Amino acid sequence: MSGARIQRRVARREFKERSRRVRRQVMAVVASAVVAAGTAAGVISAVAGEEERTTARPDTTASPTAAPLPAVPSPTPASPRPSATAPTASRTPGPPKKPASVASRGAAAAPPDGRLYRHPASQVLDWVAAHHDDPRRPLIETRIAAQPAAVWFAAYNPGAVTGQVRSVTAAAARAGRTPVLVPYAIPDRDCGGASQGGAPGLAAYDAWIREFAAGLGGAPVIVILEPDAIALADCLSSGDRAARYASLARAGRTLHAANPNARVYFDGGHSGWHAAAKQAAALRAAGAAGSGDGIFTNVSNFHRTADEAAYARRVLAALGGPARLGAVIDTSRNGNGPPEAGAWCDPSGRALGRAPTTDTGESRIDAYLWVKLPGESDGCKGAAGSFTPDYAYQLATG
Repeated sequence: MSGARIQRRVARREFKERSRRVRRQVMAVVASAVVAAGTAAGVISAVAGEEERTTARPDTTASPTAAPLPAVPSPTPASPRPSATAPTASRTPGPPKKPASVASRGAAAAPPDGRLYRHPASQVLDWVAAHHDDPRRPLIETRIAAQPAAVWFAAYNPGAVTGQVRSVTAAAARAGRTPVLVPYAIPDRDCGGASQGGAPGLAAYDAWIREFAAGLGGAPVIVILEPDAIALADCLSSGDRAARYASLARAGRTLHAANPNARVYFDGGHSGWHAAAKQAAALRAAGAAGSGDGIFTNVSNFHRTADEAAYARRVLAALGGPARLGAVIDTSRNGNGPPEAGAWCDPSGRALGRAPTTDTGESRIDAYLWVKLPGESDGCKGAAGSFTPDYAYQLATG
């Protein structure tokens, strides 16, 4: 082969590699925070003409027993919270100008659903216990701290995850309630963005999921399987995407085999992201119809419940599969709908959405859940992932 041809081939490879890096960087820039260094959330304009997206960004080293998870922080403030910067101290303003009226509380003021499990350790519960005299405490306690929320498992930690999951599921079973668990360790997580990490490869991930499943027990449990793993998969090559989808299908089967009472939901994105037909095609490729119990939407996002329910039904209709397939919707911060385009970081004017419940009264909508933990900052009103009482109070008052 001539030297000129070799140079041209090298140049083409370098160009492709640069293009790949640029594409991944663009995806990282448009990524919205959900659980960065703890729990964070967001919405921002996406590429390729699609309006919005959401990405879960957890602490990659935390656990529900030894160190803070997004949903289960350490009960002692001395325990370190993995973060790019140390959490800033919360401001404590004077008394609110006026208490929230009953009318302003809306559906989120409903009593907690006794069928869902509230983990007894969380940042909001820590704050409530430490701030008895804070004028914001009563509203934050009744409207946020009292509600059940998801428990995230974001660390790739073989050898430890079984016990961590079992500690949650066993406590929930003793209480006669259903926990909501979020495994978040898929390889190439977040397309190399701020939440990059996860298992080192799909074989390792498959093994981690088997350990995760071993802790599920036999009582009812809801599993939110890998937020954004499907909706954000366009950043992968076609081969890597197919391999990820096959691994997610295996994960669904593994979870069901370990606990037949588990309900496993696959990533459905949200109503402001992919078209229903496109999302359904991806879900079908990932085996959601045969390996899952339905889809989840709106994780850490702000789209209105009615819009999400309509979108979820369109996705399910396009997906096909058994009529038993349903959807769960994250309603933790969608009470006032989405903010203006491009606003994702602790946007002002948002409110708590409908309280978590498994009794929605809506066709094919199995539950409204708080997957994102309201009051934990995206990184603007407080350190990313930290509980921020100002923000929590704003959400609680709407």
